[in-house]
Amino acid sequence: MEDQIAGTWWWPFVMILVAGWLATDVWRWLGVFAGGKLREDGELLIWVRCVATALVAGVISKLILFPEGILAETPLWLRLAATAFGFASFFASRQRVFVGVLAAEAFLIGGWLLLDALG
Repeated sequence: MEDQIAGTWWWPFVMILVAGWLATDVWRWLGVFAGGKLREDGELLIWVRCVATALVAGVISKLILFPEGILAETPLWLRLAATAFGFASFFASRQRVFVGVLAAEAFLIGGWLLLDALG
């Protein structure tokens, strides 16, 4: 029995890959087929954009206000200041998301290291 189990150690990984592929690829193909028929200024696409933005805002708010794990060790004021710095950097860089995220992360990590060194 142990030889059978040892010989099929790869099965859970194959199942994860296949299930992950099926779960996402179907939606990608539907998007490709429907994408040509949707208008960018149509009500459906505007609604989808609003929902996606709300989801991202909710996740960011949860990370800032109710963090878990190692992030919970940082003070709330530092997380809020890093958010404000990232937001300002985003606008200062002509709305480049990458710059805003990187600036907020650098501010948070730098502030945390500084607090650790002082305390």
